[in-house]
Amino acid sequence: MAADTTGMSDRIFVRGNTPFRDRDALSDRYTPTELVGRDEELAQYKNYLEPVVWGEEPNNVFLYGKTGVGKTAATKYLLSALESDIEAYDDTYVESTQINCDGLSTSYQVAVAIINEIREPHDKINESGYSTSEVYRMMWRELDGLADGSRDDRQHIVLLVLDEVDHTDAGEDSILYQLSRARENGNLEQIKIGVIGISNDLTFSDQLSPKVKSSLCQKKIFFETYDAEELRAVLEQRASVAFKSDALDPGVIELCAAHGRRHSGDAREAIDLLRAAGDIARNDDRETVTESDVDEGRERVERESIVEGVRSLHEHSRYALYALSTLAAEDETPARTREIHERYEVICDLAAANPLTLRRVRDFLRELEMLGAVDVHEQNRGSRGGQYLEASLGHSVDVMVTALDDTIETLGAHDAIASHLTK
Repeated sequence: MAADTTGMSDRIFVRGNTPFRDRDALSDRYTPTELVGRDEELAQYKNYLEPVVWGEEPNNVFLYGKTGVGKTAATKYLLSALESDIEAYDDTYVESTQINCDGLSTSYQVAVAIINEIREPHDKINESGYSTSEVYRMMWRELDGLADGSRDDRQHIVLLVLDEVDHTDAGEDSILYQLSRARENGNLEQIKIGVIGISNDLTFSDQLSPKVKSSLCQKKIFFETYDAEELRAVLEQRASVAFKSDALDPGVIELCAAHGRRHSGDAREAIDLLRAAGDIARNDDRETVTESDVDEGRERVERESIVEGVRSLHEHSRYALYALSTLAAEDETPARTREIHERYEVICDLAAANPLTLRRVRDFLRELEMLGAVDVHEQNRGSRGGQYLEASLGHSVDVMVTALDDTIETLGAHDAIASHLTK
C-alpha cells in the first residue's frame, strides 16, 4: 500500500525509517515465548508448581534475587504456561492475580490492593474508612468469589503473586500469615490459594517470624545474577523479536550485555539500553543500530536511572546530594565529608530540618555512591594528613538539578545552582 503523502509537510509526527519490528518485545510487560538463561531456576519453579496441575493444594513459593535477574519474567512465563496447559484437564481451573507491594507497607494496604485488583473499576474501595477485620472479610469474599464463574465442580486454584513482597509487613499477624491459614481458618471455602512472593531482599526470609515461617512452609528459589553469556542469550532472544533482520551492527549486543554485567548481571538494565539505542537510531531516521547509539543510550539510561533513584531517597539523602551539588557548581569538588556536612547544615537550615551527624552524612554519601549519583574515594595522607573521604558527583550538575527538582523548588535555588535551572 502506497504511503499517503498528502499534506505531509504540515504534519509533525511522520513515520520514517526504523530498526524495530516489534519494540514492545523490549518492555517489562512482554512475556517471551522462551525464557533463556534460567534453566535451573525454571526447573525448580516448575516442580514447586506441579501440585496445581493435579488440583492439589499449591505450594507457597518465594523467589529471591537482585533486581533484573528474571524473577518476575520467570513467574509470568510459567504462570502463562500453567493457565494454558491446565485447560487440557476438566477437573481443575487455575488463575493468577498479581499485586506489586511497593508502597504497601501494611497488611491492610495489601488486602485493599487485592480487593481492588479483583473488583471492577466502579466498585473499588478507598484505603481508609474500614477496620482491618472488615477489609479481611471483603478480601476473603472477593477471593472465594473468583470460583463463582467456574464450570461444573472443578477445583478452583488461585495463585496470588506478591511482587516486592519485602516492602510489606512480615509480622505474626501479617497478611502472609492470614493467607497461609485461610482455608484452615475457614476463611476460604471455594478456592485453594497459593502465595508466590518475589523479593529483591535476600534476607527477607530471615525477617519472617517463626510463626509465619511455619505457616507458610515456603519453597525458596534463589535467582543468581546473569553472567555475560546468559545476558547475551537474553538480549539475542529479545532482539530476534524486537528488531528487523540485520538491524543491529556487530558488537551492539555485546556492549549491552557488558553494561548489564557491570550492573550486577541486571538483564533489565541491558534490555533498557538496547531499546534506548534503537530509539536513538529511529530518531535519526536510520534502520541500523550502531555501537555509538549504545554509548549514547547508556548515558540516557543511567541519567534516567539516577533521576528516578534520587527522587525515591530519604529527604536527608537528598539534602546531602544538594549540598554536594552546590559545591560542584562552585568547582569545589572533590570535597571532604566535613566540607559537605557544613554545606548540608546550610541546606537543612533552609528546610527547617534538624541536621544529622557527620557520620550519617557519610552513610548517605555511600548510599548515593551505590546509586551511581556520587563518587566516593578514601584518601590517606599519612601520619600528618590523616585518612578521610572525598566525594564528587557521578554525573553533571545539570543531571542532579533535574533529579533534585522538587527539593530545589521547595527550598529555593542556591546561588551556585541558579544558573543551571535555565539550561
